[in-house]
Amino acid sequence: MSASTKPVIVLVRPQLAENIGKAARAMLNFGLTEMRLVSPRDGWPNPSAGPATAGADIVLAEAQVFESLAEAVHDCSHVYATTVRKRGVTKPVMTPEQAAQAIHGDVARSAIVFGPERSGLETEDVALARTIITVPINPDFASLNLAQAVMLCVYEWSKLVDLAQPTVEELLPPAPQEDLEGMINQMEALLTPRGYFNPPSRAMPTRLTLRAMLTKPGWNHLEVRTMRGVLSAMERLPGSKPGDNRRGKPQTPPDPDSPPDEA
Repeated sequence: MSASTKPVIVLVRPQLAENIGKAARAMLNFGLTEMRLVSPRDGWPNPSAGPATAGADIVLAEAQVFESLAEAVHDCSHVYATTVRKRGVTKPVMTPEQAAQAIHGDVARSAIVFGPERSGLETEDVALARTIITVPINPDFASLNLAQAVMLCVYEWSKLVDLAQPTVEELLPPAPQEDLEGMINQMEALLTPRGYFNPPSRAMPTRLTLRAMLTKPGWNHLEVRTMRGVLSAMERLPGSKPGDNRRGKPQTPPDPDSPPDEA
């Protein structure tokens, strides 16, 4: 996706540099880097914004400053004003999700405009926009932090683009059936002499229930090895050490790359 099709985030008269930094952090989390500032109260650049970015320094480094909102959105064909109230201006109203879909389907440049923390956008600011974005929110407490409002909008936009999902790569595949069967057999062998499957008339239903419980989580191979290690520890006599067998005699330490011994 080219930079010209990504929405520009415009902060109008932001009051706290920390909130600018937090907004920059939210933007970079979801793949946006172009921030424009309109008359920030404490001037720009402002060193107080840096720590709040948590590393999203590129957004602040490239942020542009303008004297008026009209100048800030001069090259944007579609301007979306975020506000809880319509402020007497009759314009189409969208949720962040609807606005994200409209921006995603448009080849022209768009801007999402946010007002100052205390008062939000003025009527004159909203008048420059073509569309209003309003977040469905508790009417008894319609108060959003500036960075929270930015995050809601940019998150909805990010759902429609191909951003990496880091947690997906960290998930391990399910363990092979052979490993899972070994764990189940080991547990059954540990439970049988302890009378867990008594009376015999209930043994089969109990085994099936146990199997259903153990197969439901979708264990990966590390989880299976961990559970079998737990079972091996339960098999040892009280007071014995991991290097001892069940009779308390020393045995050769197991190869760390090999699966735990079955019962």
